[in-house]
Amino acid sequence: MAQTNTKTVRRKRKVRLLTRNGQYYDYNLLACVVLLTCFGLIMLYSTSAYDAQVEYGSDTYFLFRQALFSVGGLAAIFVFSMIDYHFYARYAGYFYLFSNLLLLVTKFIGHEVNGAKRWIKIGPIQFQSAEPAKLAIILFLSVLIVQFGKKLKGFKAPAVLFAFGALTFLLTWKFTENLSTAIIILGITCALIFVAHPKTAPFVLTAGIGLPVGIVGVRGYVSSLGASGNFRFNRVLAWIDPEKYSDGGGYQVLQGLYAIGSGGLFGKGLGNSTQKIQSIPEAQNDMIFSIICEELGLTGAFFLIGIFGLLMWRLMVIALHCRELQGTLLCVGIMSHMAIQVILNIAVVTNTIPNTGITLPFISYGGTSVVFLLGEMGLALSVSRK
Repeated sequence: MAQTNTKTVRRKRKVRLLTRNGQYYDYNLLACVVLLTCFGLIMLYSTSAYDAQVEYGSDTYFLFRQALFSVGGLAAIFVFSMIDYHFYARYAGYFYLFSNLLLLVTKFIGHEVNGAKRWIKIGPIQFQSAEPAKLAIILFLSVLIVQFGKKLKGFKAPAVLFAFGALTFLLTWKFTENLSTAIIILGITCALIFVAHPKTAPFVLTAGIGLPVGIVGVRGYVSSLGASGNFRFNRVLAWIDPEKYSDGGGYQVLQGLYAIGSGGLFGKGLGNSTQKIQSIPEAQNDMIFSIICEELGLTGAFFLIGIFGLLMWRLMVIALHCRELQGTLLCVGIMSHMAIQVILNIAVVTNTIPNTGITLPFISYGGTSVVFLLGEMGLALSVSRK
C-alpha cells in the first residue's frame, strides 16, 4: 500500500513538472527541436568551414549567421508557444493574402541570388518569400476547414480548399520559380483535406486516376522542353543517367553518392569529409545529408532520421490529444510539412527522385527556413498547452 502511494506521489510530481497553471507543455517535442538545431549547427560548421574560409576569410561565416537565426527562432518558439493559437487563427486570412502578395512582388522587386530571384531584400534583412507561404497555408486552411464543418462531405468545400492551395502553389512556382516549395505547399493542402474529409474512397479513386494521368502529363511536359538547355529537363536526364551527364547536371548527384558510399557504417569521423572540399557545390545547402553520411556513416544518418521520426511522433500525439479540430489540423499541417520536406530531401540526395533543391529542415543552411520552422514548432507547442 505504501509503495502504491509513493508511485502516485511521483506521478503527481511528474504531472506538476509538465504543467503550468494546469496546462500541458510538450517538453519531448521541444527536446527534439533543440537537438536537431544543435546537430544542424555542428554539421553545418563541419560541412561549410573550408568553403567559408576560402570565400569569406572566416571558417565560422555560415555557422555564425545560422546560429543567430537559430537563437532568434528558439526565442520565437517561446513567444509563439505562450500565445493561444486561436489568436493566430483570427488573422490567418490576412496572413494568407499577405504571403501571396509577397510571392507576387518577388517577380518584380526580388533580389537575385545564384540566378534565382526568390529573395526579398529590405536593407540588411533578406528572406525567401516562399517560406511564409507554407505557414500561411497551414493556418488559413485549418481555419477554413473548421468553418466549413459538415459541408466537407460534399464536393464544393474540398474544391474550394484545394483551389486556395493551388493558387499559392502556382504563385510560388511561376513568380518565384521555386517548384520544390510549391510541391510542399500542394502536399500540405492535400494532407489537410484528406485528414479533414470524412470519407477515404474519393481520395483513393482520385489517386488511382490522377497518378497515371500525372505521370503521363509530367513526361509530356518534360518531352516538350527538349534538350534546349532547360534546367528542369537537364535535372531529369541527370537523374536517369548521372554518369552520362557527370560533367553537367549529374556531377552533384554523383559526388553526393560517392560521399554516402565512402562513409560506410560508422563514417570517416566528424570533420573528415573529403567530398565537401570543392567536390560537392555548396554542400551546406540541400546536399548536407550526403556529408552527414560520409562523416558519421549510416549510423549517423539513421540517428538523424530517428530524431525526425520522434519529432513527427510528438506532433502526431499532440494532434490526437487536442480537444479542438483546429489545433489538430494545425499539427497535421506542420507534421505534413516536415515529413514531405525530409522525405524529398533524402530522396534527392540518394538519387531516388530528380534534384528539386529542397533543403533538410533544421540542418541545411538557410536563415529564413530555420526561423519559420522553429516558429511552426512554437505553434505546435501552443496547441499542446490546450
